[in-house]
Amino acid sequence: MNILIKPAQIKKQKPKDEKELGFGSIFTDHMFTMTYNAEFGWENPIIEQFHNISISPAANVFHYGQEVFEGMKAYRGKDNSIYLFRPNMNAKRANNSLERLCMPKINEKDFIEAVKKFVEVEKDWVPRSEGTTLYIRPFIIGIDEKLAVNSSKHYLFIIIASPSGSYYTNGITPVSIWVEDEYVRAVRGGVGFTKTSGNYAASLLGQEKAHKNGCEQTLWLDGVERKYIEEVGSMNIFFKINGKVITPKINGSILPGVTRDSIITLCKDFGYDVEERKISIDELITATKEKTLEECFGTGTACVVSPVGKLVNKNESFIINNNQIGKLSKKLYNTLVDIQYGRIDDKFNWRVKVC
Repeated sequence: MNILIKPAQIKKQKPKDEKELGFGSIFTDHMFTMTYNAEFGWENPIIEQFHNISISPAANVFHYGQEVFEGMKAYRGKDNSIYLFRPNMNAKRANNSLERLCMPKINEKDFIEAVKKFVEVEKDWVPRSEGTTLYIRPFIIGIDEKLAVNSSKHYLFIIIASPSGSYYTNGITPVSIWVEDEYVRAVRGGVGFTKTSGNYAASLLGQEKAHKNGCEQTLWLDGVERKYIEEVGSMNIFFKINGKVITPKINGSILPGVTRDSIITLCKDFGYDVEERKISIDELITATKEKTLEECFGTGTACVVSPVGKLVNKNESFIINNNQIGKLSKKLYNTLVDIQYGRIDDKFNWRVKVC
């Protein structure tokens, strides 16, 4: 893929204090765009000045939700080189999402090349402080100017990036989760396994309920029987019960997380038995009451590993592991982060060097 690069004429002031970066509110100098039309396919890849885009108020994305996105990070290693983490999985997942939403796939090599070239151009924006990263947001939107309910014939593929601070500014602290049994996030046969904006819009009300009940995250149950555990907020979920690591099986309504897959691999490498299966909320409550639930944690690109210290189900609250981060959770977090930043050997070949 021949990417045209037009260096930004106006450069932004980079934050002086990387401790104040936060998440997703500061954007780099450039953006990547590529267009699609049904006759010629994907074409005109370009990296240019970050700018607002102009599309019709009748664009498909506004009315019928043809939108897919990914979340990735670029890391500055101990050798000052810039790395991505398993970008092939993001490219593959993006295509799975695009296929489900009747949108044109992007050649996986082209997807990765676009991300790598974009990050190379923005390498000075990759922060240097402990725990900081350059968060990368590739997304695709339908832009046909038509109100008929049809898939678009024209699309935009865009990549933007935001330097982001450490997720844990004051150390890793366990979160509390609210079991949501009124609303559902997704159902099998739907789009729950995709990264599309509608899934996140559907989760907002449950998240508000969690906050009103004093919890930081929502534990979603399946949309049919309302009894089997699926995800926590924007994270996959894991339980350590009687020495075994259990996580809900990917079933079509659960997002196949890149971090989830990495954590499963690490757990097996550590010698743990890992079960990917259905686990009901009743089984989990029983495990908490019988003190066999030893640890609980969420996983995702942003947090890596987020320990859970309290579970709230209806009018009952259950403390997990004395509301402390567990030994396995801590080991998984430290190991994965050390791999991402190049502080330990990457025997799984997960890191991809950019420059």
